[in-house]
Amino acid sequence: MKIVLFGATGNVGQRIAKEALSRGHTVVGVVRDPDKVTSPDPRVKLVQGDATDAGSVAKVARGADAIVSAISPRPNARGRAAPSLAAASRALIAGAKQSRVKRVVAVGGAGSLEIAPGKLLMHAPGFPEAYKAEAQEGYDSLQVFRSEGKEVDWTLVSPAAEIEPGERTGKFRQTIDQFLADVSGRSRISFEDFAVAIVDELEKREHVGRRFGVAY
Repeated sequence: MKIVLFGATGNVGQRIAKEALSRGHTVVGVVRDPDKVTSPDPRVKLVQGDATDAGSVAKVARGADAIVSAISPRPNARGRAAPSLAAASRALIAGAKQSRVKRVVAVGGAGSLEIAPGKLLMHAPGFPEAYKAEAQEGYDSLQVFRSEGKEVDWTLVSPAAEIEPGERTGKFRQTIDQFLADVSGRSRISFEDFAVAIVDELEKREHVGRRFGVAY
């Protein structure tokens, strides 16, 4: 499978690329400025592109089997402004249609997961104020896919509340739209296992047209 990966140099994107390559897939990494990428994986072909521009998405995606977006709603280390996830979602859908790539998988956020029917994590008492704007971005992105993504085979994948470097175990739980926590009340997943879940979905297509969450 040829995968065009936006956000290929981020924490999640790097792990997705590594996992996909380990399974024999081809990965084209899309970044805003390939010349500024330090220590790139030589197995990943880096190209310039913009996830918020439909024409750019179409150009780099032509001939691919799937588009994956692992872009972050946070500013990068060099202070570049964060992209709008809703704008990126619209551009990914439009670019996929223009390039005739049917499959689109995007990384979402945990804040838009439900802690009870109709009640989102980001609206729960005690949800950190610092993460509310980011959570809203994830929610808006999901709504774009639900309302405008009917002509593509989209999937949005939400991580646990805590996501950090760790081991690749290949063992985790999945849920449709629901927030998951372990017996101690923690909701967590490693970047490595989150990447496993995303590449699994690319291969198995178990959640086309919906969002699922991943946690231990």
